[in-house]
Amino acid sequence: MISVGIITVSDRAFRGQYEDRSGPALKQLCEKLGWQNSAHAVVPDEEALVGDKTLELTKTCSLILLTGGTGITERDVTPEAIREIATKELPGFGEVMRAKSFEHFPHAILSRSLAAVVGKSLVICLPGSPKGAIECLEFVADAIPHVIELLDGKTERH
Repeated sequence: MISVGIITVSDRAFRGQYEDRSGPALKQLCEKLGWQNSAHAVVPDEEALVGDKTLELTKTCSLILLTGGTGITERDVTPEAIREIATKELPGFGEVMRAKSFEHFPHAILSRSLAAVVGKSLVICLPGSPKGAIECLEFVADAIPHVIELLDGKTERH
């Protein structure tokens, strides 16, 4: 069973000025995929807080999805926060998400989406828009169960 933690990274959503739509959209997709939603949090665009919340969720979740903070503005710090705590980066995830998104949305080239291993969890940084977050997760969803198995020590080939 894949246990999922979802973190929405948004100053406005954290302050209650904006409704978090990406987190609930990801939760719905995860349920459709048969994954168990274990936690959901909203944090501001602060590198230390993003990293701390991610580390906290690695204790109970095998997959952590972050939505938001992957753009190029000064406040977009999600990739930096994850790189700071990661043991391994998995560049193929970001490459696939950007390439497939770019086919339909030219600005996708600006996304800094990525995936990394933090502890024994897979952490994926997704765009902040509900549509972008869902599409990008769908692009890589088939690879996720295998990564979770490997991180859980199940290295036998099927």
